[in-house]
Order: sequence, then C-alpha cells, then structure tokens
Amino acid sequence: MAGGKDRRREAVALHYTQAKGAPQVVAKGRGLLAEEIIERARTAGVFVHESPDLVNLLMQVDLDDSIPPELYVAVAELLAWLYRLEHGGVETGAAAQAAPTA
Repeated sequence: MAGGKDRRREAVALHYTQAKGAPQVVAKGRGLLAEEIIERARTAGVFVHESPDLVNLLMQVDLDDSIPPELYVAVAELLAWLYRLEHGGVETGAAAQAAPTA
C-alpha cells in the first residue's frame, strides 16, 4: 500500500451495497491517516488487502464518490474473492494461495 516518492503508506476504504451499484470511497489517506484507517479496519474485523497498484488508482477517486467503471473488474474480483473466503468457497491448493492480482 506504499506509493509515491516518499514511500509513505497509503490506504483507501471502500463501502459497497447493491443499492448504490458501485463501491464508494469512504476513507483515504497517507502516512499516519493511512495507518489509522488500516488499524480501524482490522479492529472492526474488516479484511485489509494490500495492492499498491489498486490503491494508487483508488487514491485518485474523490471521497464519497463511486469508483469509476475502469476499476469495476479489479474491485469485483477482489470482492468475489473475499466473499468466497468469508463463506468457505475458496478452492484448495495453489488456487487458494493466489489472491487477486488487482
């Protein structure tokens, strides 16, 4: 989740409901703010996925905006993987070890 020249940590929190249609950026930050977002997520039992490339793209989305259509596939793959993980539907073997590449 690091990015930029100074390699400060970055974090983006998404919220998804079917009623909205697309996930929304509900929190984002760098440095200490990013650490706080990550800590609060973990404390709340929310899965934290580290993908510097995806975070870099999501940092460009304004707070409270839905993600752009260009990111639908990457985020949908991550949400589908998380759903399978949480509901016991993750494959065994090598496929289980391969998290989404987004």
